[in-house]
Amino acid sequence: MLIHRFFFLLLFVIQLIFAQEKDLNLPNLGDRVSGVISLEQERLLGQSFLEQVYAQAPLINDPIIQEYTELLIYKLSETSQVKNRQFTIVLIDEKSLNAFAAPGGVIGVNGGLFLNAGNEAQLASVLGHELAHLSQRHFARNVLRGKDTNLASSLVMVSAIALAIISNNPTAFIAGPAALQQQQLRYSRIFEREADRYGFNNLIAAGYDPAGMGQMFENMAKVRKLSGDNPPEFLLTHPVTSSRVSDAFNAADQIDFTGGKKNTINFEFIKGRLKVKYNSLSPQAAVRYFEKVHIDTSTNENKYAFIKALQSNGQTEKALEILNEMLKKYPKNLILNITKSEILLSGQKIIEAWDNIEQVLNISPGNYPASIVKAKILSSQKEFIQAEEILRDLLIAKNRDPNLWMELSEVQRAGKNIVGYHLSRGEYYTLIGDFDNALNQFQFALSLSGNSFQTSETIMTKIKLARERLGRGRGF
Repeated sequence: MLIHRFFFLLLFVIQLIFAQEKDLNLPNLGDRVSGVISLEQERLLGQSFLEQVYAQAPLINDPIIQEYTELLIYKLSETSQVKNRQFTIVLIDEKSLNAFAAPGGVIGVNGGLFLNAGNEAQLASVLGHELAHLSQRHFARNVLRGKDTNLASSLVMVSAIALAIISNNPTAFIAGPAALQQQQLRYSRIFEREADRYGFNNLIAAGYDPAGMGQMFENMAKVRKLSGDNPPEFLLTHPVTSSRVSDAFNAADQIDFTGGKKNTINFEFIKGRLKVKYNSLSPQAAVRYFEKVHIDTSTNENKYAFIKALQSNGQTEKALEILNEMLKKYPKNLILNITKSEILLSGQKIIEAWDNIEQVLNISPGNYPASIVKAKILSSQKEFIQAEEILRDLLIAKNRDPNLWMELSEVQRAGKNIVGYHLSRGEYYTLIGDFDNALNQFQFALSLSGNSFQTSETIMTKIKLARERLGRGRGF
């Protein structure tokens, strides 16, 4: 059912995009790529693609990991060739190795990508590669090649690739005629080499050790070897050959670049956080496991993982004891300080959690993960109006984040703001492309809005938009 819904919606958007060609009056950018699919059309396709990801893929709802990933991608984009640096960064809750770039600046990263990277330079090499797919407009160039032969068949193939990404099902890629499939794969490999080249240059420009790309390719080759007949989807669309590995190392050897950054403590903390998230042990067994790992190899990554395992097992005092030792070494590190507030809150040390998060926000006003923790502290004390205000402030910059709308709706429900709750749930369903539920939520909100003309008008506008999207989807 979800697969049928995906193709139905994507076909609708494709039809809409090409129908709009006459109405958009877009400037002629003077190249064949923009003549086939414009940047605005890519944005519309990306929006539809994003709705499918939000609706079907499990998402990591962790503001600390989200903030780290966004900051790293935006930093890399500063030295990339991407012109439009407005990204939507999606964290997929899946421990297999994967990352993707979709039209309209959508970048997806699996939790497993962090686990398979040995350091930040290796992670940055993959993200730089995905940024290169965007800067070189590989999606649009695929469509251009398809238009030279059969545009409809090419779009079906692109749809199949998107479905494979969303469903984490590599076999979904094999969906078109064999000849077209082979053509698509052959062309993709050309783009992969081009993305390697631009990504490599970006890695150096951003100040990272250029050997990071070759090292990451080696990691991928090991994963491919161990996975047998069921490799991650990423390794089918990004095949790692021995020549690709050697080319990356040879390029690094030819660069006189000493002092390139290999790692950061923040990467180590994020990887440690994800290690605990994806371990399958009971909380008690996880504490024993990560304690042994920490004792055997005392790194920032392993110590942080041990702290998070202790927190998950309710051992607040011991977690704080070890965390405070780390804070003596890194007193200004935001991840450590925010983690301290998380642990204090989970241990019901509300006053200490509040004092600590206020100190963080004095240093970094408006910090996203710190603000989320502050809202949680307020909610725990039934200060729902203040918590709602904090989340609304965050939505000014992140109004297309479904996790944030869901968080706001939960606060509103707990605070008996029922109209607000239905509106926020409606926004959530709109973002994931579920317009039936969005319409229901907005209609509930309208029925409860009373005599407020301004509120009713706002809700009616949302109802109208939801009905329009439903009407287009059903062919009305």
